[in-house]
Order: sequence, then C-alpha cells, then structure tokens
Amino acid sequence: MTKPPLTLYMAAPRGFCAGVDRAIKIVEMALAKWGAPVYVRHEIVHNKYVVDDLKAKGAVFVEELDQCPDDRPVIFSAHGVPKSVPAAAKAREMVYVDATCPLVSKVHIEAARHADAGLQMVMIGHAGHPETVGTMGQLPEGEVLLVETPDDVAGLDVRDPEKLAYITQTTLSVDDTAEVVAALNARFPAIVGPHKEDICYATTNRQEAVKAMAPLADAMLVVGAPNSSNSKRLVEVGARAGCKYAQLVQRATDIDWRALEGISSMGITAGASAPEVLINEVVDAFKDRYDVTVEMVETAVENVEFKVPRVLREPA
Repeated sequence: MTKPPLTLYMAAPRGFCAGVDRAIKIVEMALAKWGAPVYVRHEIVHNKYVVDDLKAKGAVFVEELDQCPDDRPVIFSAHGVPKSVPAAAKAREMVYVDATCPLVSKVHIEAARHADAGLQMVMIGHAGHPETVGTMGQLPEGEVLLVETPDDVAGLDVRDPEKLAYITQTTLSVDDTAEVVAALNARFPAIVGPHKEDICYATTNRQEAVKAMAPLADAMLVVGAPNSSNSKRLVEVGARAGCKYAQLVQRATDIDWRALEGISSMGITAGASAPEVLINEVVDAFKDRYDVTVEMVETAVENVEFKVPRVLREPA
C-alpha cells in the first residue's frame, strides 16, 4: 500500500534551551563528582523522560529539602527556589548546587534591586508554578503581588501606586504578557518595567517559530510535558496563529492518529525541556505512516551557552 504524502514542517529553534542543558549537565556532573545518590529538589526540568534518565543514573527527586539527608549533595531545579531553601541547606551544612537558569536568576536580582529601591513588586506569572514560587520567595511575604491576566490588574491592592515595579515569569506567552503589561501601564503609569524583557530568549524564539509555522500546517504537535509552562504556551500560540489542530504530546505514543486523518501537512515543535530523542521519535512515527517530506521553518539561530557552577568544575 502506498503511503499518503505529508509535508512535515519542523520549527527551529525547538527543544532544549541553554538553561535546561546546563541543569541536566549539573546533575550528571554532580553524580560523576560525588557518586550516587545525589538529591534533586523538584524535577530538574519539566520532562518525565529526562527525569527518568537521571533517576536511572542515581539522582533522587524530592519535593522538599527536609526529604534530603544532611550528608548527600542536593541540587535545586532550573526553575529557581525561594531564598529560604538555600538558607535552610546552609544551616544544615549541606553541600548544595543551584541549577537555577541564569535568566531566572536575572529576574531574582532585578526583584531584589527594585525592593532595595523601595518599590513593591508585581509579578506576571502562573500561580503555583515553581518558577513563580521561587521568584516570589526572593522577597518577604506581601512584597510581591501576583497577576495572571489583565483582569487581575484591576483588582490589585498596592501600597503606593507611585512606587511599583513589575517582573515576569520567563516562560509566558509573549502576546498574553504584553496585554497584562499594557493593563499595568494604564492603571499605574509610574510602574517600572525590566531593563530587558524577562521572558527568556528561548521562549520568545520558540513562539516566533510556531507563529511562522502554524499557518502552513493543517495540524501541529508540541512535544513537551503537561506541567511545562513554555510547552503549553506553544500550543496556545499555534492555535492563535491559525493552526486548526494544535496538541501537546509527551511522546509518539500520545499521538491521536484519528484526529489527524486527511491531513497533508504537519507542524512539529518542542518545548524547551523536551529532548531531541523524543522529537525524532515523533518524526519516525509519521514516517511509518506517511511518505514524508521534511521542511525547516527557521526563524532564529541560537548559540547561547551557560557555564556550570564552579564547584562542579573543581576536582572532588
């Protein structure tokens, strides 16, 4: 039987970003330096495949620091942690390595700088997301007010409308965030914004590639985890950019083939914590069923690299 033809549009950039790459490397280097087990507070990045791979190598994933023994190294995830967490590790004289993405750390520093200048902080982010929890935890309780939507801005109860600054989670939808920023500026004209966009380069680049790809494809799949903020945003961006069917899949086994019946073009991208091996798995699944022609939709070239902490570059 001849396979039906299918044009497979591959978004570029897609998949791993420099912060995720660095975080995974930190766990692997910690295991090489100190041996197993090495404890990791929260999933190092939001991807089951990556976490399972590191578990197999000797990493133990926990939700809270009190689940870690004093005598084994602990790593803090790429999403960042409240200030109280490294303080508690220090008090217990634990060896710890902070794998917080440098672009998230930049937001933490920004928040502290604004607070030192006497400004109250408004954070645009998703309630309960580890990055939001970590960033809000940089400052005392009540110093950071959380908003998710333009409607939330109307309900803000601030200390002094003349002394405000805003920061954002790094993995938000660029367009949605612009709407919230516009609402903040309209209600609080004196509010101070970041020097440089808080939404990270990788999130922005992946969303731009999806915007370029979505109108070309009958359907679109985003390879990523259901708890990955940047992956879920890619699905929303694709749908908004005109793709009639945009879905999140963790791997090839999640593809709903019945929903894809009759398509002649398909877009594929991946969130910043999805490894290339899972993207290839999805591509291979389409090659099994279709006569595939692959076309790249490239909107940016990334060559960012972040160094791992010095403690891991020194001999044991």
